[in-house]
Amino acid sequence: MDPGRVSFRPVTESDFPLLGEWLAEPHVRRWWNHDPSPAGVARDFGPGTRGEEAGEDLVALLDDRPVGLVQRSRLEDYAEEFESLAALVEVPSGALTIDYLLGSLDDVGRGIGTAVILALVEDSWTAYPEATAILEAIVVANTASWRALEKAGFTRIGEGELEPDNPVDERLHYLYRLDRPVRP
Repeated sequence: MDPGRVSFRPVTESDFPLLGEWLAEPHVRRWWNHDPSPAGVARDFGPGTRGEEAGEDLVALLDDRPVGLVQRSRLEDYAEEFESLAALVEVPSGALTIDYLLGSLDDVGRGIGTAVILALVEDSWTAYPEATAILEAIVVANTASWRALEKAGFTRIGEGELEPDNPVDERLHYLYRLDRPVRP
């Protein structure tokens, strides 16, 4: 099934009410441990809209309809995350990391998450020409997330204990990697 055309645009302050709605959804709140209140969203996403963060917060659009939030960053820009991952697996120079959510439960289970990940990967190779790979750590219990990564071509390269985003989760994470394709 072709879910449609996926594109991205930077999060702006005008998106904060929508982000708050998405972060309050039970299927999102379970994995994204963010305060969905206006003050919480402004605290967590405001720095990105003002260029004060090294990473990017992007709204994922499906045929121009906002369907989710994606984040990406160079691992080297976040020393603590880099060191945590490097203690478990090889982290190639220039590696990126991503994160993603679908805001509406109506969009879950329809292939949209995988389509968003695939589009983000392709966009990342263009936006970050020096990137050699994308690494992602997923708490083992988040089956839907790691299955979407696998459907998008990521390979599980290890597992290990990392600090979970949500304190209710176990520390065990699967580690996934996708290398930049070699193009002739």
